[in-house]
Amino acid sequence: MPLALWALTLSAFAIGTTEFVIVGLIPTISASLQVSLPSAGLLVSLYALGVAVGAPLLTALTGRLPRKWLLSGLMALFTVGNLVAWQAPGYEALIAARVLTGLAHGVFFSIGSTLATSLVPKDKGASAIALMFSGLTVALVTGVPLGTFIGQHFGWQATFLAVALLGVLALLGSLILVPANLPKPAPTSFASQMAVLAQPRLLLVYAMTALGYGGSFTAFTFLAPMLERQAGYAPGAVALIMLLYGVSVAVGNIWGGRLADRKGPVAALKIIFAGLALVLLALTFTAGSKWLVALTALAWGAVAFGNVAGLQLYVVSQAKARVPHAVDVASGLNIAAFNVGIAGGAGLGGLVVERLGLMATPWVGALIVLAAWLLTAWSGRLDAVDDESMPIAADRI
Repeated sequence: MPLALWALTLSAFAIGTTEFVIVGLIPTISASLQVSLPSAGLLVSLYALGVAVGAPLLTALTGRLPRKWLLSGLMALFTVGNLVAWQAPGYEALIAARVLTGLAHGVFFSIGSTLATSLVPKDKGASAIALMFSGLTVALVTGVPLGTFIGQHFGWQATFLAVALLGVLALLGSLILVPANLPKPAPTSFASQMAVLAQPRLLLVYAMTALGYGGSFTAFTFLAPMLERQAGYAPGAVALIMLLYGVSVAVGNIWGGRLADRKGPVAALKIIFAGLALVLLALTFTAGSKWLVALTALAWGAVAFGNVAGLQLYVVSQAKARVPHAVDVASGLNIAAFNVGIAGGAGLGGLVVERLGLMATPWVGALIVLAAWLLTAWSGRLDAVDDESMPIAADRI
């Protein structure tokens, strides 16, 4: 694999770290800025909204820019956003920094797959994409626990400074290693995006994505205060639980991909969503025990992101059948749906904490994931009807 691809992977690692490390710092930021836990949770929601807006909108607006300079500009914006967070004098400034960083995140992952495949021969395209996205997995395993540890021992500002330094390294890697003559794809127009959003079956898959991740993040956003207040973990031990969770995510990603290959995306998604709903429901009862909550976090990680491969595969297959001219747009919008789910789940979780209490977030999240399971089952039935009608249509022709 070319060195330029490792620059993309480092960028993905930095971006993944800054997105998810905030979860482990919610209690620290809440105490430092003297805001409520739901207000601190908005830092997760608003970042994800920045990603959701940045993915389709800014990708379309920047379609004509040279790829190398767009990538470098995104990492510069990412670095500035984290530096602003490092020096944020208060809550409002920190919110602005998170939204700014989220915008860079959205565009990066919208163009990332195209950039990765353009760096290698066609027969290595899938491996190139897998390597780039491994930066996210490594971030969950190492970057998030380490960032949580830094924030709890040296202040949350120090975490954002550390991530900004990662951004500088990624920016330098992009400037030095990424070639300037990367081919530009045809610009993504707003019309093509609207064509995708006019397809009910694709909207159904986006709803599955948003509800699946929304349910998980209703509780995950407030995992750190659960661990401290319910299980009695010291703040410094939260990083260890996040490490345990991250390792499980890495295994779950591989398991989920193989399950989707073996059983098909719908069957795999039904299994994973059912497991996720059960784990969230179990968390309601295990959060008071240090050992049981640790085991629950291990199980949670295995199913929380195991549906990524199935959802992306399903979106691509639906797009090829309905909007073959806009498969990349359809895939990019699923990234937006993922972050809409995170934003909505974190925001709803804050309301649940305010009105029902911290420990209501797991079972509320389980109900939302159950809704994702029902939509998945419905979509599978619609697929079966489509398959049955195809021979009839052929006979009539």
